[in-house]
Amino acid sequence: MASTKEIKSRIKSVKNTKKITKAMELVAASKMKRAVSSTLASRLYAEYSWQILTSISDKLDEVTHPFFAENTEGKVLIVLISSNRGLCGGYNAQVIKKTILKIQSLENEQVEFITIGKKGDGAMRRTGQNVVASFVELPDNLALSDINSISRLIATEYKNGTYMNVYVAYTDFISALTQIPRIRKLLPVTKKELKKAIQDIGDQQSREMLDTKIDTNQYVFEGDINTLIESLAEKLVKMQIYQMILESNASEQSSRMVAMKNASDAAGEMIDDLTLVFNKARQASITQEISEISAGMASVS
Repeated sequence: MASTKEIKSRIKSVKNTKKITKAMELVAASKMKRAVSSTLASRLYAEYSWQILTSISDKLDEVTHPFFAENTEGKVLIVLISSNRGLCGGYNAQVIKKTILKIQSLENEQVEFITIGKKGDGAMRRTGQNVVASFVELPDNLALSDINSISRLIATEYKNGTYMNVYVAYTDFISALTQIPRIRKLLPVTKKELKKAIQDIGDQQSREMLDTKIDTNQYVFEGDINTLIESLAEKLVKMQIYQMILESNASEQSSRMVAMKNASDAAGEMIDDLTLVFNKARQASITQEISEISAGMASVS
């Protein structure tokens, strides 16, 4: 059994660790509150964007915009959204694992990556993937203008025919305890992919509300539809990228808060166990000293 001094030192060390994890839990909870608020606030706009794109997809035969035209040649681009820091449970591991499975399913295609976040960037480079661009300096309080360079790069390269498909790997925020990694096909815009994306938006209640809106709202396009598409398509696709980054950010902070809470709870349990061991060791030490004193007195008498 370890000495009481060693056990006491371990208890002090675990207590210090618990203070750190508790502080990180509180910081993550504060950031999660802001991130979730931003995510929920922009969801309605993102849902209306999908409504418009869905209405447009019903008239795909009339649309000639590159975003709605399927390229038969080119590479596959995957935009991987992850975090810059760890200590967030399985958040990064889950979305990276799903991305690797997607790569395996595209074994006959040439795949390139745009990474958002250091963890995803490092994982893709370690596995030998071709990362054409990396964005790691996005602010915590993300604004739509902060992703101009990302959306412009994706839109330009797709319109130039460099890529035939563009996917986004992100984590969908459901609740503080539930986050689901998803891979959504961003370009080209097709009716099938739009319906799948709609089914992935938010929780069950918001999906039912969205389905109702789409069924009841019909858009009528007057004049040249391509003139309208030219001004709308890039903005709406940009909004979808923005929303997926917000979803991922809320998921990251939620995962970190839960991970730090679990770490704090585990530290508390470890302190209780070590305290019990310390008390037993001290009791054994006292008992031994009493026995030695009694034996000494007996030998003297």
